[in-house]
Amino acid sequence: MDQNPRPKTIIETLGEEIIRIITPVSICMLLVVILVSVLNTDSSSNATTISSMATMAYAENTSDSIWDKIKGALLNSLVFVAVVTAVTFLLVLLFYLRCTKFLKYYMGFSAFLVLGFMGGEISLLLIQYFSFPIDCITFGIFLFNFTVVGVLAVFMSKMAIFVTQSYLVVIGMLVAYWFTLLPEWTTWMLLIAMSLYDLAAVLLPGGPLRLLVELAMSRDEDIPALVYEARPIVTDDSGLVQRRVWREGNLSENQGHSSNEGNIVDAEQGRILREDSELAAPLIQHRISVRMNSNEDSSENIALEGIGLGSSGAIKLGLGDFIFYSVLVGRAAMYDFMTVYACYLAIIAGLGVTLILLAFYRKALPALPFSIMLGVLFYLLTRLLLEVFVVQCSVNLLMF
Repeated sequence: MDQNPRPKTIIETLGEEIIRIITPVSICMLLVVILVSVLNTDSSSNATTISSMATMAYAENTSDSIWDKIKGALLNSLVFVAVVTAVTFLLVLLFYLRCTKFLKYYMGFSAFLVLGFMGGEISLLLIQYFSFPIDCITFGIFLFNFTVVGVLAVFMSKMAIFVTQSYLVVIGMLVAYWFTLLPEWTTWMLLIAMSLYDLAAVLLPGGPLRLLVELAMSRDEDIPALVYEARPIVTDDSGLVQRRVWREGNLSENQGHSSNEGNIVDAEQGRILREDSELAAPLIQHRISVRMNSNEDSSENIALEGIGLGSSGAIKLGLGDFIFYSVLVGRAAMYDFMTVYACYLAIIAGLGVTLILLAFYRKALPALPFSIMLGVLFYLLTRLLLEVFVVQCSVNLLMF
């Protein structure tokens, strides 16, 4: 019996890894659609909107002409992207100056505001809608504990990975819902602008996201940011499920192993399980040389790192991607559920295409462009063409 089974190839493992990303994204989008359906009773363009950084340049009015709305929405999106770009470069600078603790505390404070204020406001709206009996003291205690545990789970302490993942999905849902309160034209223009920004920020040589990732990889450090982490697992011969990190490299001669031997490092136990063949990390893989210690006689190992696959073997997706995916389906939910289905399928298809490209090209690729562009296209096609076709078939009692 073969004691060293053949490792899974990229194609064999890709389906499992896509599901690990699609599941939380789908849950986040579903929650936003439910919130929009429950709280936004007015689905027209006259629905209540909010004033924010995304509307500081132009306040959309229903009496404005379409051309004015387009120009104003474009101006709003340009201002928003400019602010995001400046903040991202500031993040790169602080990370370069090793102000990691400051960034971590700032992100924790941001999470506290989202969970405490946005979450509290939405909770009050839901309590009012469902007429749920609760006093203000009990509500305040519950909200405070929920917020503090969320901040600790995401940034400040080690908790069960499921708890951290759940809070990240909740944060994405809360922010996405508030984005759906933006004016309609501004929302669509902002989605397109952010997908183009994501494309430039990741792929251009001087892009802020690319600089941030390259800096983190050169230091072998995690980026202090809101990132969803789906950790792959491996089961040993005894049936024990373990987390893993991917490692590949030349072992020193005094260990008596061949230079081409791959390894799985147990992140929790520190054990090394030997395999005869090289492990294939399915998503983005970028090889960086790291010295395990300062001794010149020690071997040089290669860690498989990059966006989408961390040193813990984790598949990572930025929370911003969760948010803008959910904003798109949330805006579609303000029209009808047929457009929601079409936009959801388009987003998942775009995400699948992105993950496949990550697996084969093994270079940093943005997660927004394919999904957002397909989602916007399917929204327009469904609203302008498919709905008319379905309505006519229904009116004429035509079944197919």
